[in-house]
Amino acid sequence: MTRADFLALPQKPARLAAWETAVLLGVEDTHVPVLVSRKLLRPLGHPPANGPKFFARDYVLTLAADQNWLARASDALVDHWANRNRKQSKKV
Repeated sequence: MTRADFLALPQKPARLAAWETAVLLGVEDTHVPVLVSRKLLRPLGHPPANGPKFFARDYVLTLAADQNWLARASDALVDHWANRNRKQSKKV
């Protein structure tokens, strides 16, 4: 299923995979693990660290509507990629 197909669904599933969560939050798929590790996004249950994560639809939609949370998430992502880029430039 593509992003467009998912967004066109009249009713989203109650349990979302990471890529579906990314679509609803307006971030890239690779950003979801960063938000989880920064404790800005909580998966359902107690998944293993290297296992797939699922998220509650209503929880994700609440976060997507919260401007303060979106600002914190955006800052965390900028910080994550800045740190990663800084580490890469030191290796060269």
